[in-house]
Amino acid sequence: QVQLVESGGGLVQAGGSLRLSCAASKTSLSIYNMGYFRQAPGKEREMVAVISRFGTTTYADSVKGRFTISRDNDKNTVYLQMNSLKPDDTSLYSCVARTSEGSHWGQGTQVTVSS
Repeated sequence: QVQLVESGGGLVQAGGSLRLSCAASKTSLSIYNMGYFRQAPGKEREMVAVISRFGTTTYADSVKGRFTISRDNDKNTVYLQMNSLKPDDTSLYSCVARTSEGSHWGQGTQVTVSS
């Protein structure tokens, strides 16, 4: 079992920045992809950004050029730098890590962007 601990959410004004972090517990399993999804009330969950253990990244079109995902494999930690935040980015952001045993989810962290 892999446990994920998230931090870094909060309230920010439009145009501001936040940095999310997600640390995976020590595990004998290999962690493949790590990333973030988000879900706002009344909306479906959507992928925000994903990074492979080799550093290949994928972003949602809505965040390209504003968000940057990175990863420290030695620390089993993924980071999401969010710049130029918009009110539409307001959501519950959840970290996910994929291993050979499936997907493991963090508890989620709220990001609220005021206009």
